[in-house]
Amino acid sequence: MTRPVVAVVGGGITGLVAAYRLRGALGPDARIVVLEQSERLGGKLHTVDLVDGPVDVGAEAFIARRPEVPALLDELGLGDEVVTPSGARPLLYAGGRLHPLPTGTLMGIPAEAGALEGLVDDATLRRIADEPDVPLQWDPTRDMSVAALVGSRFGEQVVRRSVDPLLGGVYSGLSDTAGVRATLPTLAAALDAGATSLTAAVAAALPVPSDKPVFGTLRDGYATLLTALEEAAAAEIHLGTTATGLRRHDGRWSLHPVGDVDAVVLAVPAPEAASLLRDVVPSAAAAAAEIPLGSSVVVALAIPVASALPQNSGILVATGEELSAKAFTLSSRKWPHLAERDALFARASFGRYGDDALLSASDEQLVTLARADLAAVTGVDDEPMAAYVQRWPGGLPQYQAGHNDIVASIEAETAEVGGLEVAGAMLHGVGVPACVASGTTAAARVAARMAG
Repeated sequence: MTRPVVAVVGGGITGLVAAYRLRGALGPDARIVVLEQSERLGGKLHTVDLVDGPVDVGAEAFIARRPEVPALLDELGLGDEVVTPSGARPLLYAGGRLHPLPTGTLMGIPAEAGALEGLVDDATLRRIADEPDVPLQWDPTRDMSVAALVGSRFGEQVVRRSVDPLLGGVYSGLSDTAGVRATLPTLAAALDAGATSLTAAVAAALPVPSDKPVFGTLRDGYATLLTALEEAAAAEIHLGTTATGLRRHDGRWSLHPVGDVDAVVLAVPAPEAASLLRDVVPSAAAAAAEIPLGSSVVVALAIPVASALPQNSGILVATGEELSAKAFTLSSRKWPHLAERDALFARASFGRYGDDALLSASDEQLVTLARADLAAVTGVDDEPMAAYVQRWPGGLPQYQAGHNDIVASIEAETAEVGGLEVAGAMLHGVGVPACVASGTTAAARVAARMAG
């Protein structure tokens, strides 16, 4: 029997999970090759050493209520490494002052006016309260931006002060560039089912209350998971290597620099996927090229333990405030294991889709901005003990209106050719659980096809 060969393009979490699952499905004799363009594995997961310990400067958490990551960690023997949040509540900075982050909302969209009391003006509160009396125009066959939907029902203050900060924290964008169907599928489902108002749709879409923690993280950072996946996948890993020249060849695939392979998994951002698909599935390439990317910067600060950081998990920043930062994670308040360290850790996030000017700023300038903005919202201006700047150019795909149709096109077109799978954050979710699910699905399809 010929030794099976599979190429995985992209060494982020999706690609590593795909390689790991392929190893399990194809056995120890399979040749699995991972090609990663950068000089490290992990993609948007990156753990660095700051004040004698690990700190994540990319994604820092996963949704613990989804099963994918806890199940994967248990498989790899890492279940005991999971840490849950302290329970500290986040804040929202809007109108030049701090507010408690509203409850009873879906990604900042209220189910009733009282949820946003104190955050928006009285006229906006009345508009939310009266919204059920205004006929709702919703077409179940179409999509629209979150900003267009929420703005038309509740007004601009709700969009900029409540919705933008939450969506921006997930997608590095604004509600203007977020489609309802892809970013808020439960809300879209409630509207499709005939909800007569936006408040009613939000009420129907809100998750069932639970005492279980929403988020989790790893005590020593995501590096622990990446290392375990790398070891378990037992793949040939080529860093600093750009995959090119994808071709269909006598029922197999040809890919430089690997050569002929039985199957290929593309776990790369949309532009790279579009480039590789251009000559083999041009329609899928054209669809992938329609998915834009947002850029961001994370500045991690280690400040003295005596600093008076608020006892809150983080601070989201409304659109239009006189700050450069879009959010702060008060990591030592959010995560109990970091509170045990000999410094307090805080992360400032900069940049949104269409606004990547700060990517070119120097590290010194970015640290200065982070300190100034942290001081503006918390009063803490202590000299950092250490700092780390992480740029994420093109870090997150933007799920614009019509995104689901784009994804459906990519998946339908690539399904027509055997042994080719597209996976990753550009498809069905940008979070770590969604990427784990995507890598798992791609590997299962490859293995099933190769099994005949």
